[in-house]
Parts: sequence; structure tokens; C-alpha cells
Amino acid sequence: MEYPRKDNFLIIKNLKKFIIDLEKILINFPKKDILTRDMMYNDTLEILELIYIANYEKKLELKHQYQLKALAKINKIDFYLERAYHLKYITEKQCNLKVRELLKINKMIYSWCQNESSNN
Repeated sequence: MEYPRKDNFLIIKNLKKFIIDLEKILINFPKKDILTRDMMYNDTLEILELIYIANYEKKLELKHQYQLKALAKINKIDFYLERAYHLKYITEKQCNLKVRELLKINKMIYSWCQNESSNN
């Protein structure tokens, strides 16, 4: 069994921290918007799953597809955060902090994509 590269674990570590911190924010969502809250949480878990799958995938084309799906889901989470701020479910400070964390994860995944493409 081939183990994931250590630099990819940094992506996973940051994403796990993001998810745990996000759980604290999602508690503030009202019951009337429970669907958005659940979708947001599920999408973050799907990002984690996609990163793990991409990390273990040996075929470059499939790995790239999983990475792109993860990047797309990150953009979706960014939209959810903006929406939550506009609806006053979260503060501007919370929104900015989470968006910065997402941007960091996004850059890490994008760099990973670029490195994988240039290595082959």
C-alpha cells in the first residue's frame, strides 16, 4: 500500500481544522435555514473525502478530476459563507476568517494540481 505524500497531509490537516471550526459557526444558523446549514457541512465533508481519494489515486487524470471537484466545492462553501454573512447568521469577522482559511486551502490544492501536472 502506498501512503499519501506528507505535503498533502497539510491540506487535510487544514481542512479538518476548518471543518471543526465551521461546526461552531453552523450552530448559529436558524432552523428555517437548516437545509443550507446541512448542505454546507456535507460539502465540507465531501471536500475532505475528495482530497483523500485524490491523494490515494494513482491515475493522474482521475486524481486531477477529484482535485477539481474539491476546488469547485470550496467555491460553493465560499458562497455559503457570503450568504450567511448577508443574512446575518455570522459576523463579518467570522466570515472573513473562514474565507481566508478557505483561500489558503484552495491555494494549496491548486498548487498540488500544478505540481502533479508538471511532474508528469
